[in-house]
Amino acid sequence: MAEKDLLEQLRIEEGERRGVGAHRWLWLLASVLVVSALAAAAYHLLLGSTIAVETAVAEPAGSGRAPVLEATGYITARLQATVSSKIAGKLAEVLIEEGESVKAGQVLARLDDTDARAQLDVVHARLEAARAQLGQTEAQLEQAQRDLKRQEELRAKALASEVELETQRTQFRTLSAQLGAQRSQVHVAEAELRVAEVDHDNTVVRAPFSGVVIAKTAQPGEIISPISAGGGFTRTGVGTIVDMDSLEIEVDVNEAFINRVRPEQPAEAVLDAYPDWKIPAAVIAIIPTADRSKATVKVRVALREKDSRIVPDMGARVSFFDDPGQQVEPGASGVLVPPTAIVEREGKSVAFVLDGDRARLRIVTPGPSYGGRRLVVDGLRPGERVVRNPPAGLTDGMGVTTHAAGS
Repeated sequence: MAEKDLLEQLRIEEGERRGVGAHRWLWLLASVLVVSALAAAAYHLLLGSTIAVETAVAEPAGSGRAPVLEATGYITARLQATVSSKIAGKLAEVLIEEGESVKAGQVLARLDDTDARAQLDVVHARLEAARAQLGQTEAQLEQAQRDLKRQEELRAKALASEVELETQRTQFRTLSAQLGAQRSQVHVAEAELRVAEVDHDNTVVRAPFSGVVIAKTAQPGEIISPISAGGGFTRTGVGTIVDMDSLEIEVDVNEAFINRVRPEQPAEAVLDAYPDWKIPAAVIAIIPTADRSKATVKVRVALREKDSRIVPDMGARVSFFDDPGQQVEPGASGVLVPPTAIVEREGKSVAFVLDGDRARLRIVTPGPSYGGRRLVVDGLRPGERVVRNPPAGLTDGMGVTTHAAGS
């Protein structure tokens, strides 16, 4: 009985057991609430404050601003020539083909030079004969001079008559005159030789400048002449050469909009043959005359990029821009943002992107500047709003109040 009473004393009643469990749960709940309150306070302290900032939109690099004017035209060459000979003659050789590059002074064709070479040989022979006669007269004059000196010595000693002395003097003067005439004949023959050499050289057709042959208009055996001789059997040129470095675009601008174009204005050209290829360009000059029938003014546009795909007479469309900073290099990708949107943090280039009412730090890869904008190659997407001039106290996730600003 004693053991049974002892066990009864140690037993905990059901009500007492419930009171102890409830007390423990209340204490745990209070602890959780305190921790949450502390975390909320810390969050509010660190991130709850806001900073007023200006924002700008990241624009696609390829979009730019709308052109102020668009016009169509054609590729033209400022340096183009149909090459011919200086004289009429039959072609013996034609040494060019379409598409071939030539250098200035390179031989393009040769005429039959039979007549010119024969004339050259005749003039050579004539010059040699004149020089031989000149040599003979020079020798005779030297002998006459010695004879005259001898006659003067004999006359001084009364060993020769006055008539003999005068005869010798006349002979000397005659030979002197003949020598002068023959020297003139040699000069004439030398001049004739130079003319004959030029005539012979005219049978060779050379390139006047470096370029590319775009047309071959004559064949060996055909007659070529620098002027039109009538009929269809005489060619006026061997071929046409174009200096590809002189290619430009000539467009017709409606005279009502010519006030939107100015010299050195930035532009962009697109060839009809390559619609996805944008070529940087600029206005060279506005030709100061109007076409009355079309009410247009011609404008010369320079191509800033040279390429073998650009050939004369191709169709082209030219867009004229006001802001030179909008002309991004061909092939550039990324977005354009104000330069002040990119700052250095811990040795890295970063930008702050608007995410609701928060500013999110983003590591970016900046590129070159174009006018008043900076290219960002990687790290930003088109359409995102970035913070201009991020304050030094701005951190990742901080609340911001924003207003947009012109970029």
